[in-house]
Amino acid sequence: MRLDPRLSQIFMKALLWALTGFTLFILVFIIVNISVKGLPQVTLSFLTQEPHDMGRAGGIFSAIVATAYVTFLAILLATPLGVGSAIYLTEYTKEGWTTRIIRFGAECLAGVPSIILGLFGFVLFVMKLGFGWSILSGGLTLAIMVLPIIIRTSEEAIKAVPPEYRLVCFSLGLTKWQTITRIVLPSALPGITTGIMLSVGRSLGETAVLLFTAGAALRTPLSLFDSGRTMAVHFYILAREGLSMPNAYGTAAILMISILLINVAAYTLMQRLMKRYS
Repeated sequence: MRLDPRLSQIFMKALLWALTGFTLFILVFIIVNISVKGLPQVTLSFLTQEPHDMGRAGGIFSAIVATAYVTFLAILLATPLGVGSAIYLTEYTKEGWTTRIIRFGAECLAGVPSIILGLFGFVLFVMKLGFGWSILSGGLTLAIMVLPIIIRTSEEAIKAVPPEYRLVCFSLGLTKWQTITRIVLPSALPGITTGIMLSVGRSLGETAVLLFTAGAALRTPLSLFDSGRTMAVHFYILAREGLSMPNAYGTAAILMISILLINVAAYTLMQRLMKRYS
């Protein structure tokens, strides 16, 4: 028995709306739950004081500093590598086995569990290279983790630039590098920026990688070779050990707000860049 196409359309539309509503409900539930339990703990002293008594008292200033250091270092290392790889794949090679191998490798790297990358960073950077549990080890490992995101988003953004732009530049006598730096990259900047901002958000919420590489020291890191406990690691330790659930929820609230602000900033920046270069 064949269903009426109109009934099928109504049923599928209702199903899609239900699935979308369920997804939004989960998101709102998580945000409200963490906000109700965590925001009352967020005060000026909570943000500016060092943690004491294994995190049971004090604030999260050292965790904020460690998170900023590790994230900035990871993005600083991964961005030129990721964007450079995307330029090479789209502008300097033809489609063949080389590009397929590189893309396959990037996709495999993106699918590696973070705990495996953490163990890899522990063996290579902490043990073999002698960096120890430090901001440097955590930043290097985190850069490897976010590298596939930047490569794929940058590659798609560069591919989206119309080929006519390149032909016009070549007809005017511009070199390939001049065409890439003056026309292609500015036109692809919204997509590239979005990928970088998504990588920042991924870095902020990462726990397993940094637990094995950056360590969990409560003191504020003063150099790249100091150990530091990021906000995600701090929240994990407080919640797992049951040291202080109020402080754990306060840390989770700050972490959630940071990620939301980064996503909003990425969307706003992307819209402005699209208007500027359209």
